[in-house]
Amino acid sequence: MGGGPERPGAFAPEFRAELARLMDRRRDVRRFRTDPVDEAALTRCLDSFLTAPSVGLSEPWRVIRVESERARAAALTNFEAANAEALAGQPRDRATLYARLKLSGMRDAPVQLAVYCDETTGKGHGLGAATMPEMRRYSVVAAITQFWLTARAEGLGTGWVSILDPERLARDLDIPPGWALVGYLCVGYARALDRVPELEAEGWEVRRGHLPIETR
Repeated sequence: MGGGPERPGAFAPEFRAELARLMDRRRDVRRFRTDPVDEAALTRCLDSFLTAPSVGLSEPWRVIRVESERARAAALTNFEAANAEALAGQPRDRATLYARLKLSGMRDAPVQLAVYCDETTGKGHGLGAATMPEMRRYSVVAAITQFWLTARAEGLGTGWVSILDPERLARDLDIPPGWALVGYLCVGYARALDRVPELEAEGWEVRRGHLPIETR
């Protein structure tokens, strides 16, 4: 019976090829259309958090949908201040290049999510986090990755903004103590989805063509 999985538990070759194509086409999007996002599609993307792995089954992710004009303005002001500071810290030979990079889609993205890790959660009873408490944050990163790929499959772009002052954002969004910012996500329909990552296209850095692996 050709075309089926070759090994127990394996997905069909066609699915694996599509999965590889999905991961290859994932991009950090900074240029968004302002069209509203289909809420059913967004819900399916957010539901991907429910199947994400987490240390001790702690599910430490906390998602804030940033919608009000006040909250969005505060987040944008935060980014602009942090970005100006980062630009000032660039070596002279990199500053001009840095200044022309578009590093946030916060002005246009119709959906914006602040994703936090609840580092005080009792869920999971501390399993796996006693020696490596950072595993909770890694769990949130894994969940964001699932969201990101699901959004791409739905035709949505995602941009991860990291040039922010987390403490200032926590104050502006009235975040509970014990929550740590992991990612500020801009979500919407991309103006374009390029094959080459923007930072590579602009000459900021070159993507590795191979995975370095060491043996001990």
